[in-house]
Amino acid sequence: MMRKTSVILLSAATGAALTLFVTQPRAVLMGSTARAATADTYRQLNLFGDVFERVRSDYVEKPDDSKLVESAISGMLSGLDPHSSYMDAKSFRDMQVQTRGEFGGLGIEVTMEDGLIKVVSPIDDTPASKAGIQAKLKVVRKGADNPLDITLTRDNIRVRSVRSRIESDDIAYIRITTFNEQTTEGLKKSIADLQTQIGDKLKGYVIDLRNNPGGLLEEAVTVSDAFLERGEIVSTRGRNAEETQRRSAHAGDLTKGKPVIVLINGGSASASEIVAGALQDHKRATLVGTRSFGKGSVQTIIPLGAGNGALRLTTARYYTPSGKSIQAKGIVPDIEVLQDVPDELKSRTDTKGEASLRGHLKNDGDEKTGSQSYVPPDAKDDKALKLAADLLHGIKNSANTPAPTTDKAAADKPATKAAN
Repeated sequence: MMRKTSVILLSAATGAALTLFVTQPRAVLMGSTARAATADTYRQLNLFGDVFERVRSDYVEKPDDSKLVESAISGMLSGLDPHSSYMDAKSFRDMQVQTRGEFGGLGIEVTMEDGLIKVVSPIDDTPASKAGIQAKLKVVRKGADNPLDITLTRDNIRVRSVRSRIESDDIAYIRITTFNEQTTEGLKKSIADLQTQIGDKLKGYVIDLRNNPGGLLEEAVTVSDAFLERGEIVSTRGRNAEETQRRSAHAGDLTKGKPVIVLINGGSASASEIVAGALQDHKRATLVGTRSFGKGSVQTIIPLGAGNGALRLTTARYYTPSGKSIQAKGIVPDIEVLQDVPDELKSRTDTKGEASLRGHLKNDGDEKTGSQSYVPPDAKDDKALKLAADLLHGIKNSANTPAPTTDKAAADKPATKAAN
């Protein structure tokens, strides 16, 4: 029997599904030692069955059998590492929506506060934002005596994982907040739009991956590919050597050789670390900020059939093009920049990192924990962004900052990209 699965990269806080591939059971020839181990395993399973029946019959209140089983499965998976877990049917559906980055609805992020529905924020370019919904309790606004009646029509909502703007009149700033199925498409559009808006005076690109928790492996690969002409992007290695997979870039740098600065911090994890590591190893970008989270493992989503949810199981480690594992270590930026943090936030602006998570996969050598993850809300206070602009303007120099393209023919050549 063949089973279709999907692979994800997942930080401590979030995750999503990705590339599909097929696995099939391996033939196993068992010796006496293996048979003994199998027998012991069945004894343990019998023990579990005995405990399960005793709980069902003797617990002070009648338990829910399905919840007992789910709790047992969750306990087994959580005991492996911080990123393996069981998802019930609802959690699995929610994860699929999150990774698609697209759903039907009104486009409002809400929460509950004091028994009322609080609008956290409307999502840009959705029915809610177009109708003027604001972040307020109920639909009551300052200066209005009565609640407002607003008619909304559901629509297909796309969560924007990529946002962009022009910095200092000649720099293309692109912020990637997560890696879902919309990310590469959003990146390509942002690059094309900014090239058109800025024109010949474009100095380079700032790719902001700070506090990006990760997401889809395939999107990390295609985002990296957008800046590279050739070479390995990432390799994934499972328990067995034959499971090693390597992903490489295709010709067609969408930025046409312009300098690239990548911003990272302690909240940059998983898929964002793949992008940062690939561009750093190929000396395609200068990394600015603080050491990344250090989440260097890959999760596979294994559906368990209709209504049964899915397993999120750690199945491989990933390695940067130079063969380096960043698991529990993180990526060290080329230039470290510490932000000025307000006093009231100083105790809450460091991320502990993968190495601080209980049960994390170990790595050879010294593991690193903790790194600053504060990003100033006002760009004028953002020291990392200011340094990136100085590097691109030539005010400060870094050996890892690529020189701008000087070959006009090469610069004018249309960018092409082979399909993955």
